[in-house]
Amino acid sequence: MSESKKNAPIAGGLLLVVFLWGGNNAGTKWLVAAWPPVFTGATRFLLAGLILLAALRFTRLLGKFQPLNSCQHRQLWLRGGLSLAAYTVVFCWALRLTAASHVALYIGASPIWALLVEQRPQKNWPSARRYGAALLAVTGVLVLFWPALKNSSFHLAGESCGLGSSLLWANYNHQSRRLAQTVHGVEVAANSMWMSGVWLLPVGLVEIATHGLVLDPPHLGIQSLAVIFGGVVPYALWNSALRHWPTSRVMLFNNFIPLSTTTWAHFTLHEPITPTFCAAMILIVAGVALGQMDWAKVFKEPESF
Repeated sequence: MSESKKNAPIAGGLLLVVFLWGGNNAGTKWLVAAWPPVFTGATRFLLAGLILLAALRFTRLLGKFQPLNSCQHRQLWLRGGLSLAAYTVVFCWALRLTAASHVALYIGASPIWALLVEQRPQKNWPSARRYGAALLAVTGVLVLFWPALKNSSFHLAGESCGLGSSLLWANYNHQSRRLAQTVHGVEVAANSMWMSGVWLLPVGLVEIATHGLVLDPPHLGIQSLAVIFGGVVPYALWNSALRHWPTSRVMLFNNFIPLSTTTWAHFTLHEPITPTFCAAMILIVAGVALGQMDWAKVFKEPESF
């Protein structure tokens, strides 16, 4: 099978992930307005991880189940579960404190951070291009931050959490890529999710004891949909892609998540599409495109200055 034919199913799966995560972000934004953020993320990933692990263990739908050794378990707890738990806390609080479209746009900038981690600065044009891309993305982040700096500490906290979730998402993908060298990608997703839920559940229970919990069909329904279509399905596809492609290439599809989330949020939550958001999206998308595209195939780049 040619390389292009092998890559087509991976790319198609990632586009489905983009669509599902856009809806998941809008649904989570609505959910955390009433539910404690950490409890929301903890229970979602705990259930999604256990479902995914059961599908791996008792069926062949997601590939052959491979028992893990003690070293792999330890690495999954520390690299997969803990890094996903950290991301989940900051991401859910970001959705509670600021617009879903803003949070998605920060996540859209994460390929830049992953690319900088993968490739250190060098005295050549490709490296200069990567760091120029990072500058564009950072400028876009500052455009998003600017109204919050002028208007409200409340919004500043939300934008800060959005930026933090972008960095933590890049870190989780980097850790997953490393784990996938020795563990099947879907197993990395399944174990990382339920382990992150275990890490966070004590904090979530404290939230419930302090603030209570609304239990009604709409909230339970959205959480159930998010477990399957925001957790089980997309994380299985995402981590499988990380096994075959470099982290920065997989995360290029993050570029489409702001558009997907903004569309979902606009039509379901009636979030406005502001000029500030549009300007920031242009800068961040341009930065990601500059850093990710193989410009050597378009223009002949000199290898060094």
